[in-house]
Amino acid sequence: PYFEAMNVGGQKAAAALGNVQWLYRGPTQADAAAQADIVRSFIQQKVNTLIVAPNDPDSMAPLLQEAKAQGIHVATADTDAPNSVREAFVNQATAQGIGESLTDSLLKPMGGQGKYAIVSCGQTAENLNSWIKVQKEYTASKYPQAQIVDVVYAGEDQAKATQMATDLMNAHPDLTGLVGECTSSAPGVAQAVQDANKIGKVFTVGLGTPQSMKPYLAKGSSTAAILWDVENLGYLTAWTGAQLAENKPFADTNDVSDTLSAIKYDSASKTLLLGPPLAITKDNVDKFSY
Repeated sequence: PYFEAMNVGGQKAAAALGNVQWLYRGPTQADAAAQADIVRSFIQQKVNTLIVAPNDPDSMAPLLQEAKAQGIHVATADTDAPNSVREAFVNQATAQGIGESLTDSLLKPMGGQGKYAIVSCGQTAENLNSWIKVQKEYTASKYPQAQIVDVVYAGEDQAKATQMATDLMNAHPDLTGLVGECTSSAPGVAQAVQDANKIGKVFTVGLGTPQSMKPYLAKGSSTAAILWDVENLGYLTAWTGAQLAENKPFADTNDVSDTLSAIKYDSASKTLLLGPPLAITKDNVDKFSY
């Protein structure tokens, strides 16, 4: 659902811009090798701009170099490959903002104390790892009576995330919090709490898409989903691709569309920032259709 929402946003941008053909593909699993095959096919098609959300930034970097050598503009979106030749990164929110929002949203119902664990997804995903780093540092500094007891990785598999969360609750009977670090593990950890009849005893938050999290928010097995407007992220990504293809420089503040009128660009990191993260709760979840 997450990447389909991003696709819808990209299609909207392509229609609005008029001179863009938006080609959008991804592997069915969080598989760096399968993703690389797709990237190679786009290089062979000689697209003008290639934008990747890399499962593994280190293995993707040589492919981005190969694309650039063939005259293709290269960028990243949603997750970065910072040590590559990418010309821009379309960032949904700062790592600091996401990590702090996840931590605050979880520790508030936990009373600012207790043990919690993180069920992440891809072990090499740059964005997930940057958020976890913030969560560790922020928990230690702001919530000294709270402790992260484990970080596990379920890939992009919701059922596996549920099983891992169940195993964590069994291994740590005093666990009172779980974080689902991506859009498959967020509903996964909430489902585990429901299955264990621990609503109100074990609290969860995660990076979940609104409609996938709606039943869990309604039942109280999830406190909040920390996200951003994913369709807007897709729109900004397509717009960025067009700017690069036409060799147009980014301004410090960019007027992208009616709803994206002040997109900041940091020239030092070559990053376009969508904005601050959103807390999606049972009260505002119906504002989002995906």
